[in-house]
Amino acid sequence: MSIQAIEDTKVKAFPAPAKPAEVIAFTAKVRRRFDPTAIAGKLASTLVPPAVVIIVMLVVWQVACSSPNASLPPPSQVWNEAYDLIAHPFFDYGPQDIGLAWRVLISLQRVAIGFGLAAIVGVALGALVGQSIWAMRGLDPVFQILRTVPPLAWLPLSLAAFRDSSPSAIFVIFITSIWPVIINTAVGVRNIPEDYRNVSRILRLNQLEFFVKIMVPAAAPYIFTGLRIGIGLSWLAIVAAEMLTGGVGIGFFIWDAWNSSRLPDIIVALAYIGVTGFCLDRLVAAAGAFVTRGTTAK
Repeated sequence: MSIQAIEDTKVKAFPAPAKPAEVIAFTAKVRRRFDPTAIAGKLASTLVPPAVVIIVMLVVWQVACSSPNASLPPPSQVWNEAYDLIAHPFFDYGPQDIGLAWRVLISLQRVAIGFGLAAIVGVALGALVGQSIWAMRGLDPVFQILRTVPPLAWLPLSLAAFRDSSPSAIFVIFITSIWPVIINTAVGVRNIPEDYRNVSRILRLNQLEFFVKIMVPAAAPYIFTGLRIGIGLSWLAIVAAEMLTGGVGIGFFIWDAWNSSRLPDIIVALAYIGVTGFCLDRLVAAAGAFVTRGTTAK
């Protein structure tokens, strides 16, 4: 064998090491924690569309109600005649002469009591109905019948039972808002994965531990959906109940303004009611997102 053949054999048997590949460095773009441009863009995308819609509605309202024969006051007249209610919501000149903010807070106190009781009782009954097939067969038809009764239909019965307007209004709130809490909680409990139940059996959890550690976290999205519906119904019920029971709440203010032919005051009060209801819904939604996120993280 020739020397050249031997060298060729060595090259084939022991190939020369390949050159190391060139490493191309990609510089990662560092994101700033505080980006004013991004924050401003997000705020604009959130606030500008509803602001434009509100402005258009106000313009249409002003044009439609500017004629002398219009039955409703235009926005300019509402601003002029109800300026004190708009600019000074916290005035207090006596028991029956207070600002709309105080009236809203009084109504919210009743809503907090009635809705709080409905949330506690509704979650407990919903868990019972969702967990027990016999409870579902016995209670579900009763719940389906009672939830179709209009809120104000309960008011005469509550007035006869409590003989006072304040607890009667609280009862109307309770009986109105409890049904979506019960139904959504029951659905959430029924949809708990079987693996979760098997884990509870392996860990030998008692009923209270299963309720706290398994049932409530797993059904939290359903529960808070029912609570969001319930808080909206509570706010609707208290306004309607206060129109009939009297007092110093926002509902009675609207009824009193109607009897006094103060349409601008009614419109301002409706704006207060709408904003308050929106804030209540956002508050419950934020609480639900926080609890659900914490549950998922665990």
